[in-house]
Amino acid sequence: MGIVDAIILGIVEGLTEFLPISSTGHLILASTLLSIKQTDFVKTFEIVIQLGAILSVVFLYFDRLKRDFEMWKRVIFAFIPTGIVGFVLYKIIKHYFFNPHLVVYSLFVGGVLIILLEVYFKKKKPSGKIDQMGYKGAVLVGLFQSLASIPGTSRSASSIIGGMFAGLSRKEAVEFSFLLAIPTMLAATGYDVYKSGLHITPSQWHLIAIGFVVSFFSALIAVKGFIGFVSKYTLISFGIYRIIIAAVFFMII
Repeated sequence: MGIVDAIILGIVEGLTEFLPISSTGHLILASTLLSIKQTDFVKTFEIVIQLGAILSVVFLYFDRLKRDFEMWKRVIFAFIPTGIVGFVLYKIIKHYFFNPHLVVYSLFVGGVLIILLEVYFKKKKPSGKIDQMGYKGAVLVGLFQSLASIPGTSRSASSIIGGMFAGLSRKEAVEFSFLLAIPTMLAATGYDVYKSGLHITPSQWHLIAIGFVVSFFSALIAVKGFIGFVSKYTLISFGIYRIIIAAVFFMII
C-alpha cells in the first residue's frame, strides 16, 4: 500500500461510514480493485481510519455531546451488545470475515432488506425522538448494530433500522446511529491497536495517519449531506445501490 492508496481508501471510508452501504465492505472492495492484499496491517488500517470519520461526528455534535447526559446513557446502553459481540468474536471476524465474496453477498442481502423494511416503515411511520426512547429501545438498536460485525452488512444501516424499530423517526434514527458510532469505533479501534499495534512499523503508521485525516474531512461532507437527504427521502435508493454494486462486483471478483 502506498500514499495514493491510503488517500483513496480514506476518501472511501469518510464518504461511506455513515451511509447505509457498509464502509468496511467498500474498503475491502476498493482494496481489491487496487490490488491491495488483505494483510493484517491492511485490516488494521481499514479499522483505524474509521476513527477519523467518527471524530467528524464529535466535531459536528460537540455541543450536544457535552450537555446531553440522558442521550449518552442511551448511547452506552446501545453500545453494550455490540461491545460484547466484538470482544467475543474478534479473532473470527478479523481472520475469516474480511473477504470480498462475503461483502458482496452481505451488500446484496442488506440492499433487499432495506427496500423491504422501508416499505414496512412507510405504513408504520415511526416518529419518536431520541430523548423519548427507553433503554430497552436503545439495547434493541445495539442488537441490530451487532449484526454489522459481518463486513458488508453496514453498521449505519443496522443501527438506523434498529432505531426505527425502536420507534425513532428516520432522521432521529440516523442521528442516533452517528452518536452510537463514537463508542463503537473507539472501542473497535482501541482493541485492534492493542492487539496489533506493536507490529506496525513507523512507515505504516504514516499511511494510517494519512487515511485518518482524509477520512475525517470527507466524513464531514457526508454527514451533513446525509442528514439533509433523509429529512426528505427514504433509504430505498441506498438499497438499490447496494444491489447494483453487489451485482457488479459479483462479476468482477
